[in-house]
Amino acid sequence: MIESTINEFGQPVGRSLDDWLPRPTPESRAFDGGRCRLEPLASEHVGPLFASLGGAEAEDIWTYLQFGPFFDSEEFARHVHRLISDPGLVNFAIIDVASRRLEGMAAYDEISPAAGTIEIGQVVFGRRLQRTTGATEALYLMLSHALDDLGYRRCQWRCDALNGRSLAAAERLGFRYEGTWRNALISKGRSRDTAWFSITDSDWISIGPRIRSWLDPGNFDERGKQNVALSALTRADRTASRPCERSVQTPHDGGGQTASR
Repeated sequence: MIESTINEFGQPVGRSLDDWLPRPTPESRAFDGGRCRLEPLASEHVGPLFASLGGAEAEDIWTYLQFGPFFDSEEFARHVHRLISDPGLVNFAIIDVASRRLEGMAAYDEISPAAGTIEIGQVVFGRRLQRTTGATEALYLMLSHALDDLGYRRCQWRCDALNGRSLAAAERLGFRYEGTWRNALISKGRSRDTAWFSITDSDWISIGPRIRSWLDPGNFDERGKQNVALSALTRADRTASRPCERSVQTPHDGGGQTASR
C-alpha cells in the first residue's frame, strides 16, 4: 500500500516530508563485525583480492556482472583502481576475521543524499565467502550504517534477473521485489533483464532486528549450524514472490551473492 494523503484538490499525494533534511554521504571507513571486517578498498588489497576473485577457477563468479572475469592481476588492478577513483562509489574490501583473508568487495552506489536513497552494489564474493554467515554480516553492516546510522530512506539492490543466487540473497535479507526492467541492458554481448529490490526505513524497523537476532552467536550450535534460518525470520517482511520461475538457481548458477550497477 502506497502511503498517501489528500491535498486541497481532493487528490492523493505522497506523505509530507516537511522536516526532511539531506542525509550525510557514507564515509570511507572500516566496519567491524564478529565474522568479517569491511575496510575502504585500497591498492594494497589488489593482490590478496585477486587470489580470491581472479583466475580461471573464479571465472563463473563474474558471469552476471557487467565487468570481469579477470585472468591477469594487472587487469584486475586496473579494475580496482577504476572503482577507487569513481566519485560515485564508496568501496569496501571484505576480510574474513578468522582467516584474515580478503574474500570479497562491495560498494555503496547510486548515492542520493537529497532523496535519502542508496544502493548496495559492485558485490563480488569469493567462493569461500559465498553463502556464509560472514557474507550476510558484511551486507548487514552496510545496511545498518545506511539506514540506522545515516538515516537513509531506501536501500536498493538490483541484479541480473537470471542470477538466482543474487535474487535469493536479496529475498533472504528481507529486500522486497519491486519488478523487472526487461531488456534493460546489453551486458557482455547478451540481453539483460534487471530485477529491482529495496528495503525502506519503515521496512528496516522489523528487518534489522531480525537479522541481528540471526547473527547472534546463540543462534548457532558448536559446529556453526544455525538454529533458525534467516529466511524464516524475514519471510514475514516479504510481500512478493520471485521475479520469475526461470530465475531459480540451477547447478550452473555461479556468482554467489552478487549485485551490480
